[in-house]
Amino acid sequence: MSLHQVSTKNAPAAIGPYSQGIVANGLLFTAGQIPFDPVTMEIVGTEIQSQTAQALKNLKAVVEASGSSFEKVVKTTVFLKDMNDFAKMNEIYAQAFGSNKFPPARSAVEVARLPRDVLVEIECVAVVDK
Repeated sequence: MSLHQVSTKNAPAAIGPYSQGIVANGLLFTAGQIPFDPVTMEIVGTEIQSQTAQALKNLKAVVEASGSSFEKVVKTTVFLKDMNDFAKMNEIYAQAFGSNKFPPARSAVEVARLPRDVLVEIECVAVVDK
């Protein structure tokens, strides 16, 4: 089995015993990305749209650091603090993935609490062709 760790300064550093991403046999598995500024480690935005945009920006940085791209994302999971935010989150999400030939499969779930009480966390699986 081929395994390697993905790490980039363009996404928030891991704040625990985990990796930003792991590539295993040509698939990237990312840690959940929340709306932290990677430099200040502070939350970006107070509403779902800006937090979703930052979480996706962080996710994209990890995906690209692996050698993949958003066009090769096959699965995402979106964790929402409030499912009533789904439509607003989906507008921003569609800007990131809506033009893909094959938009990724997705699950979206409401959770009781997210780190630092953010509104959204997003993780993905992507194909890495290296």
